[in-house]
Amino acid sequence: KRDDDSSQSHRALDTTRRRGVRGDAMPPRPLPALWRAWYALPMPAPILPLIEAAARWAECGALIGLDLGTKTIGVAVSDPDRRLATGVETIQRKAFKADAARLLALAAERNATGFVLGLPINMDGSEGPRAQSTRAFARNLAGLTQLPIGLWDERLSTAAVERELIGMDVSRARRAEVIDEHAAIFILQGALDRLQTLRGER
Repeated sequence: KRDDDSSQSHRALDTTRRRGVRGDAMPPRPLPALWRAWYALPMPAPILPLIEAAARWAECGALIGLDLGTKTIGVAVSDPDRRLATGVETIQRKAFKADAARLLALAAERNATGFVLGLPINMDGSEGPRAQSTRAFARNLAGLTQLPIGLWDERLSTAAVERELIGMDVSRARRAEVIDEHAAIFILQGALDRLQTLRGER
């Protein structure tokens, strides 16, 4: 009977160790590689209206402004104090991964703290296919970065830039080359001015 009790005790102890109850229990099995990779991924960046996104950005640091077109992406950048927007370049769109890689590289070069993406809202305030496409682009970009993305109403931005360039006697060919970059400047500067106004009201 003692032998039976001893055998049962050993079996119980072995079971307890396997279940990890005792301090000298067997270590837990490591997570599968796929799970480890999933847990290591950063959370997607938040996509918010400009004012809400501003609350997520550091107080200082450059912002990257984007004018998203079907064939190009106009890119602008602010100074670290967020007072002035200047043009950077016009990206010829290829595949999303290549476009996103270039945007993230530009953001890293300038130590940017966030993106301002122009949202093409209709004049009546509704959102059509272009706005939906912009939101889809923002969601895809958010999966590759933790920099918050602020959406800013870009209604009439391209038309305003077109009039400005015509007033400067810029040729049609040249306008086609720079209009998206200038639209990005227009969008970003409008966002910066709005943020400056809000600071002054506090």
